[in-house]
Amino acid sequence: MDFISIDFETATPQRDSPCEIGITVVRDRRIVETRSWLIKPLYYPHFNHFNVAVHGIQPADVKDQPDFRELWPVLKPYLEGQFLIAHNASFDMSVLRKTLATYQIPLPEARYACSLKFSKNIWKGMHKYDLKTLCTMHRIDFLHHRAASDADACARLSIKAIELTGTTTEADFATKMGSKISPI
Repeated sequence: MDFISIDFETATPQRDSPCEIGITVVRDRRIVETRSWLIKPLYYPHFNHFNVAVHGIQPADVKDQPDFRELWPVLKPYLEGQFLIAHNASFDMSVLRKTLATYQIPLPEARYACSLKFSKNIWKGMHKYDLKTLCTMHRIDFLHHRAASDADACARLSIKAIELTGTTTEADFATKMGSKISPI
């Protein structure tokens, strides 16, 4: 089964302030690529102290990085026509939608699912379903709240869920994973 896992870090609570994006490409249930890009956010140099405390990305780190509009030609091929998975996808998809709207860029044709939601159906009875708890349970090492590492961890967790449920196609995803696939 093929998919792209995606993760955003933001500079502020505003959803159109991505300062990093991570993408992991999965083909036939194998990770073939993980990449991340720092992004100069729209509100540069304003970063919220809480956000910096979470991910550690400082304004100086993105000073010479492209803004989202400049980076979009590189990102679009990773997303267009793809099946995306994110942990707590409501956040990541809202960052993508809001940022594209802010820059007046059309949404890509893509669909997505949430690994937080399907994890609750697959590994029932846990007290928490955040990425760190799930990865600890499955012995997946990662640097939490850095986009490439989070995307890679989400991909590894999703592969485990796909293998455990015997999911082989998007057509049987909803039934076997207990989670719907939605358009962006």
